[in-house]
Amino acid sequence: VRMKLKKRSAHEMVADHLKRENDALRLALENGSAPEVMDMAKKSVMLRGSNPEEDFEEQVQVAEGASENIIIKDYSNAQYYGEVMIGTPPQKFTVIFDTGSSNLWVPKTKCKNCGYWFIHGGKSKYDESKSSSFKKDGSDFKIQYGSGSVKGFFSRDEITLAKDIVVKDQKFAEVANAGGLGVGYVMGQFDGILGLGFEKLSLGGANTVFKNAIDQKVVSQPVFSFALGDNKDGELTLGGYDDSKFKGEITWVNLSEASYWLIDIDDVSVGRISSGKTNGIVDSGTS
Repeated sequence: VRMKLKKRSAHEMVADHLKRENDALRLALENGSAPEVMDMAKKSVMLRGSNPEEDFEEQVQVAEGASENIIIKDYSNAQYYGEVMIGTPPQKFTVIFDTGSSNLWVPKTKCKNCGYWFIHGGKSKYDESKSSSFKKDGSDFKIQYGSGSVKGFFSRDEITLAKDIVVKDQKFAEVANAGGLGVGYVMGQFDGILGLGFEKLSLGGANTVFKNAIDQKVVSQPVFSFALGDNKDGELTLGGYDDSKFKGEITWVNLSEASYWLIDIDDVSVGRISSGKTNGIVDSGTS
């Protein structure tokens, strides 16, 4: 009898292990009165080679983080955007979740060149005076995109993603002038940008929103995933992925650099023209 064997990638095995471990830790938390379950979970943590008591408590907290979806709106298959909340009480903004940058910014009150009320109802603007969790930073912010630049200053506040993933003390930018983005921003369906790139790209020494979500243990896994619609709504899953959105197995691809989501590409061909080996970025910002 011949059986076809398939080698599983290291990424896939690690992801499956983390899922099983998180499930076990949740069970341990729910059945804290059962010593055998607690012992089994602690032995799993001990395999990592450090203090089992401290690591167990930390891993239980990670396991209790959320995995939630944000609806991603699709405008003519050219802009993909969703909602984020800033402040206490929350102020709602529409942002592009952009893997090609790493900072979060939204327009502030009295922002110049930040849209008009008669175009898509105008832009939502952050009012720090209405947030009890606002903290002043004040350092300068200027970021250059392919389409132009925006300017403002940094502040800190709470960020709410999906239903109740709350990231505390997030450093973000209040934009005072978005003129560098021109008519594309004025006519666009979004208020600001939430960067999902790595810290290497982040201005002002700001941790990304998702890194802070991981560090503060409010997501269950250090994973996010997109399922973009085709002229219809899609979703962004924070803390995992939605296996109802695909068939078959996930193919994991190594990053060649953790700045952008930069990957090696064997070849890109258009007609008879071939690039040969090159690289490219996985960019949810539709550049």
